[in-house]
Amino acid sequence: MILRVLMIAAVSLTLIGNAEAQTKGPNGGVVVKVEDHPIEFVLREQEIVFYVGDHDGKPMPTKGLKARAVVQDGGKTTTITLSPSAPNMFVGKLAAPLGAKARVVFSSAIEGHSLNARFVAP
Repeated sequence: MILRVLMIAAVSLTLIGNAEAQTKGPNGGVVVKVEDHPIEFVLREQEIVFYVGDHDGKPMPTKGLKARAVVQDGGKTTTITLSPSAPNMFVGKLAAPLGAKARVVFSSAIEGHSLNARFVAP
């Protein structure tokens, strides 16, 4: 129980400190650049998709990589394991549609970087 409370507090503090600029992406989502990697968040009903780019912004293969998303919505925090999908996506299923202003944190280790991109659902 204490570990869960600490995790929620850490995610909350991380989200509060979010200063990353979000721009419109080529797939209709929101893009945040982390360690020179553009990461685009796209919400499709009960599916979340993250498109990952390399340092030049070109699609980066995700095969063999691991990622997860921490979703904070309606006072609940959920961790979703994301599956790599060709050519440069990570995909995860939601138990229910996201509420307005839900917070989503994408995490993965890519090219030796620990990437954490923070988003607010539309």
